[in-house]
Amino acid sequence: MTTRFGATDVHYPPSGGGHAALVVSDEPEFGAIIEERTAWLGTVADYAPGRFYERELPALTALLADADPLDVLIVDGYVDLDPTGRPGLGWHVWDAGLAPAVIGVAKTSFRAATHAEPVLRGTSTRPLYVTAVGMSLADAAHLVRTMAGSARLPDALRVVDRRARAAPPVSADEQMI
Repeated sequence: MTTRFGATDVHYPPSGGGHAALVVSDEPEFGAIIEERTAWLGTVADYAPGRFYERELPALTALLADADPLDVLIVDGYVDLDPTGRPGLGWHVWDAGLAPAVIGVAKTSFRAATHAEPVLRGTSTRPLYVTAVGMSLADAAHLVRTMAGSARLPDALRVVDRRARAAPPVSADEQMI
């Protein structure tokens, strides 16, 4: 059985709506992308501090609704927001059953997330902050550390960010929600 690894991101253009993107690999390093998907949502919730998942979760749910199941999903943000387990985006993604293991990769430090594992990549002195559910934090940090690419941000996360920022919709195959 092949293990499927996915990485997601959502972009919110100034004109409104949300554009979600997914890249999938059959290897944890994401050396080769075997699938890409995008979904456009015409309406999204307003940003609310501490409730970011309310904006992101509908887009990710739509994006993954008819996709083949993933074993590990990487999201842009935190799984949990503090050492007591206050749910962040990744936890809500996991709780919704979108993947049995979710890794959160945040580019900025969140004051309360003192439990997040700082991961240095490439020659960068600025860490990524990794959290996880459904797998150990050590395994999640190792996966992020060994993902393809020599930059601070792994190649798969850079690709999915570019796909999410692309002008939606980009093709007839793209899902419109």
